[in-house]
Amino acid sequence: MSDKSAVSGNLYASIPANLDNELFELIINNENIKIERIISKGHKSPETGWYDQVHNEWVMLLKGTAIVTFEDRELTMSPGAYVNIPAHTRHKVNCTNPEEETIWLAIHY
Repeated sequence: MSDKSAVSGNLYASIPANLDNELFELIINNENIKIERIISKGHKSPETGWYDQVHNEWVMLLKGTAIVTFEDRELTMSPGAYVNIPAHTRHKVNCTNPEEETIWLAIHY
């Protein structure tokens, strides 16, 4: 008998009414992959600095809108849009909609 059990949930459930800070929720994390739900509401990256991650990141926008900036381009995202960000690709989130939650699914690999 295995001690592993299936884990289930709903990416649209349990959204806090108050989102003073962006919310990062870990769904799966092991040595090969990290999957997280991120909820933003008007949040963006700090004015200075860039994200420059050691792992690749595939991110999909499930709800809301966002603008992600790279050194050479800007990407406007709406529900269903996704982007694969190779390791050490400098990027930042310029804006998310302050009127509704922006829900991201991020897979770090």
